[in-house]
Amino acid sequence: MSTALFDLTGRTALITGSARGIGLALAQGLAQSGARVIVNGRQAGSSEAAASGLRAMGLQAQSAAFDVADAAAVEAAFAGFDAAGLEIDILINNAGIQHRQPMLDLALADWQRVIDTNLTAAFLVGREAARRMIARQRGGKIINIGSLTSEAARATVAPYTAAKGGIKLLSRSMAAEWAQFDIQANAIGPGYILTDMNQALVDNPQFDAWVKASNPAQRWGRPEELVGAAVFLASKASGYVNGQIIYVDGGWLAVL
Repeated sequence: MSTALFDLTGRTALITGSARGIGLALAQGLAQSGARVIVNGRQAGSSEAAASGLRAMGLQAQSAAFDVADAAAVEAAFAGFDAAGLEIDILINNAGIQHRQPMLDLALADWQRVIDTNLTAAFLVGREAARRMIARQRGGKIINIGSLTSEAARATVAPYTAAKGGIKLLSRSMAAEWAQFDIQANAIGPGYILTDMNQALVDNPQFDAWVKASNPAQRWGRPEELVGAAVFLASKASGYVNGQIIYVDGGWLAVL
C-alpha cells in the first residue's frame, strides 16, 4: 500500500492546547507527515515557543494564542485565519484541563470550567472550522481528543468524565450533520499517558503501581504513541471512517 494515503502535504492543521504534552506531540507528528501546523494555547509566549521549536526541526509551524472556551475569542481567531488566508483542513480539539475532587465537595464553578474547556470548546472550535470547510467544498477532518473516561468512570473526576463522554457523542453528532459535506469527525481516546497533567499521578507510587498492574501493556503510554492514530484520522486513509473513537490505551478497555 502506498504511503501517499497518509501524506498531509499541502494541508493546514490547527491543534488546540498544543504548546506542550499530547497536543505538541500531535502537532509534531502531523507536521512530520507534511502538514503546516498551527500551535494553539492561551499564552502567546508558550505557543510561539512551541511553534519555534518545531520550525527549528525544519517543520512548518506557526502559533495562534486564544482561549478555546471563549466563544468571542474563537470567532476572532478564525476571522484572523481568514484574513491571513489560512484554510484549516484538519482540526484536532485537544485542549483540556483536569480537576480532581469528590462530587459532594465539587463547586459549580469548577464543574463548569472543566466542561467549558474539555467539551464546549470542541463544539465552538469545531463549528467555526466546519463552517469554513463546508463553504470551501473540499471536506475536512475533525479529531476530538477523548479519554478512557469517554467509556468508563473513576471517582473524583466527574466533570472530566462527563466532558469526555460528551466528546464521544459530540464526534458522532458532527459526523451525523457534516458527513454529507465530506467532513470526517472522529475521536481518539488516550489511556494513561505520561504528560504534565498526569505528573502528580506518576509521582504517586500507589497510583503508578495501579496503572501498571491494571493495564495489559503494564506501563504508561507516551504522547508520541497517539500520533499514528491522529495521522490516520487526518489523512485520506480514513475517508470512510466517521463518528468513531479509537482508544489508544495499551489494551486497558479490553480487560476486566
